[in-house]
Amino acid sequence: MTTNVTQKPSRIMGPVDYLIVKFPGNKFSGEIVPELARLEQNKTIRIIDLAFVLKDEKGNVLITEAKNLPGVEGDAFSAFAAKASEWLSIDDIEAIAAVLPNNCSAAILLYENTWAIHLKEGFLNSKAEMVDMGRIPSEIIRSVEQKLIAQGGL
Repeated sequence: MTTNVTQKPSRIMGPVDYLIVKFPGNKFSGEIVPELARLEQNKTIRIIDLAFVLKDEKGNVLITEAKNLPGVEGDAFSAFAAKASEWLSIDDIEAIAAVLPNNCSAAILLYENTWAIHLKEGFLNSKAEMVDMGRIPSEIIRSVEQKLIAQGGL
């Protein structure tokens, strides 16, 4: 007799997003670290991977993980580096580096939206099916915000 048992994953993950943040002039200070730390401590997100691309004025590229970032910036990101899981491939990072202007750096952040895990569990338990998912572009959000401010709504 064969029994077909659907195994529940050992850990349900929330949606995973990525951000690429550009720092013109290679002016990178690590000021975003406290907010990232707060979001992780509040269990809003979980940082999965974090990499940095540094491109000098001649176009020479240095790709580094957070744990290898030198100086004060490296110190700021060291807590995240210890937890990073290296999901980003070198091909992903090189593709980002290729379009980065000279004398510019970028932080590439891959994170799980842990706030959504219980919602996802509810969907799974109720046999709900995802129909669509998307993100509204920031330009549209800014436009709506400006209209609301002009109308006194924000």
